[in-house]
Amino acid sequence: MRTINKRIAVALLTIAACHPIKAQQNMENVLNQRQQNIVAIACLEAKGDLENLSGAIHTGLDEGLTVSKIKEALSHLYAYTGFPRSLNALGVLQQVLAERKAKGIRDKEGKEADPLPDDFDALKEGTAIQTKLSGAPFDYSFAPATDYYLKAHLFGDIFARNNLTFPERELVTVSALSGIKGVEPQLKSHVRGAKNMGLTDAEIHSIPGVLLQKVGEPEAYRAKKAIAEVYGEEFREGEPIENCVFPKGEPNTAYAKYFIGNSYLAGLATGEGKLHVDNVTFEPRCRNNWHIHHKGGQILICVGGRGWYQEWGKQAQELHPGDVVDIPAETKHWHGATADSWFQHIAIGVPAEGASAEWLEPVTDAEYDKLK
Repeated sequence: MRTINKRIAVALLTIAACHPIKAQQNMENVLNQRQQNIVAIACLEAKGDLENLSGAIHTGLDEGLTVSKIKEALSHLYAYTGFPRSLNALGVLQQVLAERKAKGIRDKEGKEADPLPDDFDALKEGTAIQTKLSGAPFDYSFAPATDYYLKAHLFGDIFARNNLTFPERELVTVSALSGIKGVEPQLKSHVRGAKNMGLTDAEIHSIPGVLLQKVGEPEAYRAKKAIAEVYGEEFREGEPIENCVFPKGEPNTAYAKYFIGNSYLAGLATGEGKLHVDNVTFEPRCRNNWHIHHKGGQILICVGGRGWYQEWGKQAQELHPGDVVDIPAETKHWHGATADSWFQHIAIGVPAEGASAEWLEPVTDAEYDKLK
């Protein structure tokens, strides 16, 4: 795979785009700046993305988050993401504060949690809080010890600390779980819990847009899907989170036999005498067969989501918006979406006399599922 500098890719996209659409046009974000920064910090902690977490903490402090709230959010998350993620994130917070102090920046410490009363009953209080969050009494009889830890420690000791409100704790939790693959039942449970604990419907529906802007598409996709399922809203598997710059197009029926999964095609420049340019949208897990462009090659400009490109005999390469793949003629290859993300690319056929495409064998599930 050969890639072109991303600045060139951006220039190509700018030239090609005729009707740009803002990424969040269809979602009114009602979360304030501090809430938006908490969403980003929590999700990046869960991903273990310490480099971007540092930037998010800097931004959060600049935009009014207190040290106490950030520290409490990262401490709260050890119950959901584990001590290693939580401690690493707290270490990043310490480093950020030291850097800012060295530059003479005085950040607001904020209010610490009030001491718990001497007669505080963690199990009793936690049971009541868990019942409110779940919407009904909850008992995990299969593992009584875990049931006790959930009630007495998580929903008792942790939720009792009042330097984060209950809605803030659920905002933190939903955002973090959106950053983890394979925890969809827990994510949906906490979407319901967020509503029960006081987050408004509009605030909950704003989370995916913030994740899309500040973290990434897969995280936004997970959040939007969970929210849609909890609220009984229509959610098409593989539908882009928000409108992309380029149209999705119509079902790619003409070439469906050469694809596993559903793809969509939008012709951008297909008239006689023009360079042949199409936008191709792949639903999650969708990919085309191995194939070869004879005589004329192909250029892919990645514009949305995440995908794969692989040449015969080489490792697959993960693709992101801004990546450009220059595919030489006579090169056996395939491309498509990752398992948990839709994917869009612009496909440009390189003109050549007698150019053609030879479609070969499918990329089997066994081959595809090895990709990480």
